[in-house]
Amino acid sequence: IKEDQWQSPITKFFTEEEIEAMGKVLEAEPGDLILFGADDTATVNQVLAELRLELARRLKLVDNDSFNFLWITDFPLVEYDAERKRFTAVHHPFTAPFEEHLDLLETDPAKVKSRAYDLVLNGNEIGGGSIRIHNPAIQERVLKTLGIDKDEADDKFGFLLQALKFGAPPHGGIAFGVDRLLMLLTGSDSIRDVIAFPKTQKATCPLTEAPASVARKQLTELHLRPDWKEE
Repeated sequence: IKEDQWQSPITKFFTEEEIEAMGKVLEAEPGDLILFGADDTATVNQVLAELRLELARRLKLVDNDSFNFLWITDFPLVEYDAERKRFTAVHHPFTAPFEEHLDLLETDPAKVKSRAYDLVLNGNEIGGGSIRIHNPAIQERVLKTLGIDKDEADDKFGFLLQALKFGAPPHGGIAFGVDRLLMLLTGSDSIRDVIAFPKTQKATCPLTEAPASVARKQLTELHLRPDWKEE
């Protein structure tokens, strides 16, 4: 913003009233920089979030001596995949939706929130989990929302649906990334610094020299078919 005008080609897409309204909402003043992103919501959020973090690093606005924890909740249960023209699970198809949103599963799935949660430290995810679906009827409805009919559900997840019918209790959990947490606590630049047996960029192990060659007998025991030809 230069003096009382916005210096950008993007202004031709806005009316004077819209520019004035945005200026008030953003409390913009001369000398401020306003960045816009145009795409679908998920893409814009991701790009602007990465930009915000990069600017914070370059301008040295990050306090590396403080540890700020944050719980992320109220994730959407599903998101629409424009290429596949269907809804897909944001986390996985076994995450429980909020009970008050069940009526929206068939009518407006995008508004259904899930009982998933992530734990974030200084902008880095260090743990994640969810409350799982324990009701077989709700599980079948969620799978149907994802475009999985009863026959396909029985074929892929029949064992789970059958198990739920025996009366599974409400359950959930969380998985922590201990190595990532240690990286942040020690101020390391790479997660390999805190892993006991880190791999190289070529996915090899300096200690054990893995991966090693596999004998045909071992593959036979595992019922795996090798694709090489014996000379």
